[in-house]
Amino acid sequence: MNEEGSGGTGMNDKQKLSSCIQIRSIAINDFEAVLKWSKDDSFCFANGWEINRKPEDLYRWWLLCVNNVANDFIRMGIEYNGKLVGYADMASIKDQTAELGIAIGESGLWGKGIGFNAANCMLKFAADKLGITIFTAETNEANLRSRKILEKIGFKEISRVGSEEYLGMVGSLIQYRLEV
Repeated sequence: MNEEGSGGTGMNDKQKLSSCIQIRSIAINDFEAVLKWSKDDSFCFANGWEINRKPEDLYRWWLLCVNNVANDFIRMGIEYNGKLVGYADMASIKDQTAELGIAIGESGLWGKGIGFNAANCMLKFAADKLGITIFTAETNEANLRSRKILEKIGFKEISRVGSEEYLGMVGSLIQYRLEV
């Protein structure tokens, strides 16, 4: 809906949403949000997180993420309206190639365009700061939201391999590629 007629700024809903989303460095003080995500079974099932994980184990894992020393991996936080709602990854970084990963931690926010906008932010960051020109991604064929995001951005399916379970459904793992 365009708000020009209602005295708004003329921004449509998509423009407003994208202006509310940013990626940023993750920090140890983000742990409370991460702990909240770990209690959301839908998020855990969708992202391969252990259910009922002990908070101290999760904290140790988050500390490793924050203090990342890998040269081929970057995790950034996704903020929506100033609140951490997920994370975006660039993995397997080599030369000008990297694999995109996105996780929206609050399942109540799924399907609202946050993942799409966060993915675009992460791609821009990786292209501008890391010189990445070839992006890959993969998702289960049953993960229709992820597939829709990747295809809307311009990723092309390049192969299907094996099968794995996603939210109780078994499907092929679809591999995607995007060149910029």
